[in-house]
Amino acid sequence: MEITRRNFVKLAATTGLLFSFGKAQAATNEKILVVYYSRTGEEYGLGNITEGNTAIIAKFIAQKLGADMFEIKPVTPYPDNYEECKKVASREKATKARPPFIGNVDISGYDIIFCGYPIWYGDAPQIVYTFLEGHDFSGKKIVPFCTHGGSGLSSTDQNIALTCPTAKILQGFEIHGSIAQKNPSKAAELVDNNLKKLALI
Repeated sequence: MEITRRNFVKLAATTGLLFSFGKAQAATNEKILVVYYSRTGEEYGLGNITEGNTAIIAKFIAQKLGADMFEIKPVTPYPDNYEECKKVASREKATKARPPFIGNVDISGYDIIFCGYPIWYGDAPQIVYTFLEGHDFSGKKIVPFCTHGGSGLSSTDQNIALTCPTAKILQGFEIHGSIAQKNPSKAAELVDNNLKKLALI
């Protein structure tokens, strides 16, 4: 599902996730896209969540920068049950599976692409690599970002660099999943801080 800035504002307003960041805009004329995979359902330490941790962070980034969004949605959804999802994720990583996703987005018109995901078994979900391997990132800048339960980026920025050797990988950042779910104002502050480090605001 591709979400424009206008549609994002409508979506955020209806989900209660629209926060005021003032009138700041991206400090660049480069066109920005936020691509992300995020899972809902049973989450370790958080119970059943109706909006994924990474989705929350992705929307903050897009709102702050006036960026477009593309959600990587699997053709076959991952199980809502946490333990069952772990089994699928482990099997996909072991076999280097490339699960298909719904729809697509033309990245040719974008200069900076934020790539967001949760950390599963020390890596991005394999469906994220399906997306990365299916597009030409020549001359693009990629900003990896993740949500996690304690692992940080877990070298996923390096993995993305290997997957997209013709792209420039900018400084990535990570936000704990519990902060995204339980303290969205803090999550928004952390997003701001990281965008400032990238000189984008």
